[in-house]
Amino acid sequence: MAFLADALSRVKPSATIAVSQKARELKAKGRDVIGLGAGEPDFDTPDNIKKAAIDAINRGETKYTPVSGIPELREAIAKKFKRENGLDYTAAQTIVGTGGKQILFNAFMATLNPGDEVVIPAPYWVSYPEMVALCGGTPVFVSTKQENNFKLKAEDLEKVITPKTKWFVFNSPSNPSGAAYSHDELKALTEVLMKHPHVWVLTDDMYEHLTYGDFKFATPVEVEPGLYDRTLTMNGVSKAYAMTGWRIGYAAGPLELIKAMDMIQGQQTSGATSIAQWAAVEALNGPQDFISRNKEIFQGRRDLVVSMLNQAKGISCPTPEGAFYVYPSCAGLIGKTAPSGKVIETDEDFVSELLEAEGVAVVHGSAFGLGPNFRISYATSETQLEEACRRIQRFCAACK
Repeated sequence: MAFLADALSRVKPSATIAVSQKARELKAKGRDVIGLGAGEPDFDTPDNIKKAAIDAINRGETKYTPVSGIPELREAIAKKFKRENGLDYTAAQTIVGTGGKQILFNAFMATLNPGDEVVIPAPYWVSYPEMVALCGGTPVFVSTKQENNFKLKAEDLEKVITPKTKWFVFNSPSNPSGAAYSHDELKALTEVLMKHPHVWVLTDDMYEHLTYGDFKFATPVEVEPGLYDRTLTMNGVSKAYAMTGWRIGYAAGPLELIKAMDMIQGQQTSGATSIAQWAAVEALNGPQDFISRNKEIFQGRRDLVVSMLNQAKGISCPTPEGAFYVYPSCAGLIGKTAPSGKVIETDEDFVSELLEAEGVAVVHGSAFGLGPNFRISYATSETQLEEACRRIQRFCAACK
């Protein structure tokens, strides 16, 4: 009898976490490494949010909380969905988790049976298919194309839906590509979903507030209210509010699903950290003006990185509409020989040789289900980004 569960054989470690860890290890050994793998803002959590946490501690808000979240936060979540997305949810239709990951995992655990299929557009966030596999489901991938800015076409979605499809996972703006869907682009997808009433929608809106230029964010149920009874809309405070370490994600959806997720969470972690929940109340209810200021900084970084990468030999980098990632192609380097003498055969070879030669840590695109690409997070200073891009240009020029 094997000691470890068979389910572990279906799952791979997180590539993004692995890259960040590798960069930390090299830095600890004295290497000059620029890590562009982590998906977290370099901004500090706003002072009013930190003060709300300190005030909560001083009030003695340090006990166990209800599994689904403190009433004040669930009310704030319901108000946020109404105020920003035009969606009507009661507090009872919301749930708070230890980060968005727990929300997604519990939704899959509450609904998936062996043989159930989950449609996931590629490139995808690395954890989606692994969560599906751990929960006994079958990930079904549908590829997008760089010439379409990595956006899923309605006809391609239609082709992969079967009687076994239980969920369609939707992420806009996207990690890793930064692609964001306009209202009309989203409408084309929701029209397909309306023809398949057995398919539920799990929408990951974590990067909702990080869109650039004149782009206007929309979420599926906002575009097509007919999907209300079979959509779980997930969000959180990690990205827009620079609260990654606070570990607060949340969602709203049909009451039956929320209750099932609550039951799982009750046997898993119980409620999220009380102090972090009070900080999240302030994040959602308090001043929002810093978000637009941070967006301007992110947009400047995006433009810098896209421009410099497109000047690198063999690299092609589209301009994303949101998030804080770019997803350039390194197809022009495949078959070339790196300075070490190794032939670059895959995007994984590219990122390994780049790290070895120039000390720049990025994530290979095959980890996100679509290559030959790589992901760069531009959630770091312009000085660091400029230097990293110069190193990438130098590396590409040295490949023969």
